[in-house]
Amino acid sequence: MDNLAEYLAGNTAMQADGVLLRDVAYARIKDAIRHGALQPGEPLSEVRLSRMLGISRTPVREALQQLAQEGLVQVIPGRAVTVAAPSIEDSLNAIHVRLILEPAVVRLAADAMTTAEIEELRQTMVAMETAVEEEDRVAWSNADTRWHEIISMACPNRLLGELTLQIRNRVSFIAVDVKTSPERLSVCTAEHRAIVDAIATHNGAAAEAAMRHHINMLWESSVRKFRHV
Repeated sequence: MDNLAEYLAGNTAMQADGVLLRDVAYARIKDAIRHGALQPGEPLSEVRLSRMLGISRTPVREALQQLAQEGLVQVIPGRAVTVAAPSIEDSLNAIHVRLILEPAVVRLAADAMTTAEIEELRQTMVAMETAVEEEDRVAWSNADTRWHEIISMACPNRLLGELTLQIRNRVSFIAVDVKTSPERLSVCTAEHRAIVDAIATHNGAAAEAAMRHHINMLWESSVRKFRHV
């Protein structure tokens, strides 16, 4: 089973308890895009996706329409549906927006996080650090995504948290890919750890500063990466 099939196969339990098939398709296709199983610019066939998901084409079509509204999928009328492929300028603009939003999100979240949320955040850190040791980029990306979700969902300003995740999802493919060096992955993980340490003591100002540093480092590493495209 290839990487895409693993994401789309998912957990059949998602179809229980009245979960709409559209939502199942949406969640699994979104995960495949965020974690690189579906690459920017890659065509998205309703027939292929419905076959891999084991559901009809209608919920797949509805899921793709929702993903298009979020900027993860591009619909070319009368031609094709593809994974969105942001330009270098679009990608850097998105990182700029993250630099504005995410320090504020983590500052608010640091004051509001419960003990259980902080413990889950620590667990994702363990997963990220283990992934670095094992050079497992997929596992690192999964943990990184969950890490950002925990912080954004803990933000008392729900709209701010949701907007931050939406912007991050648009360019999540550049966070870590085959061009990301093991050294950068290790340093990036340490940046995450500094943020968690500040959150654990409910030090919003320190968490904000650490997140700003983290996004600045993402900006710099992305610029270096794009120069070699």
